Amino acid sequence: MNPSKSSRASALLVVSVLALAFSGCAARRQQAYLEDKAMGHVYRKPIAEVWPAAVALLQEKGFSLMKGQTGFEATTEWLMTSAPSSLGTAYARYHVRGTERGPGQCSVEFRRQDRSESRAADDTSGRGKDMGESAVGAGNSQMKRDSELEWELLQKVDPEAASALQAEAKKAE
Repeated sequence: MNPSKSSRASALLVVSVLALAFSGCAARRQQAYLEDKAMGHVYRKPIAEVWPAAVALLQEKGFSLMKGQTGFEATTEWLMTSAPSSLGTAYARYHVRGTERGPGQCSVEFRRQDRSESRAADDTSGRGKDMGESAVGAGNSQMKRDSELEWELLQKVDPEAASALQAEAKKAE
């Protein structure tokens, strides 16, 4: 092979790889921009119109709401999000809150809490488990805002605003 052809081919390969890498970065930046905007979005609808879509979105993801919740605030039951394993089983739950922001305006905030539980190793000594020993250990975590779910809700409830944000995100690139 001609050395100049080889170096041109190598340069073309490097440029192609860099173009793919940068396009991936741009897509991630664009998604982060959209999710950030969704977190601050104020719907031009009363919360009574937006709330059913927020609850339905959680139910589509497999979550069920705890009984006894009133108003525009609810918490889901824990949902197993990974296969059971002695190394650790993951669970998640959501807290969702709808807030009136003025006449005919509202916002919705999703907060997600993740935890994992791991089963203690089986007793192989033959002595049985002490009363104080626990078979399950739970990892604690704080609730974090779920911008991805808020973006999904925005796309369902206000597709015009979502489209405008997508156009804005493309211009920003």
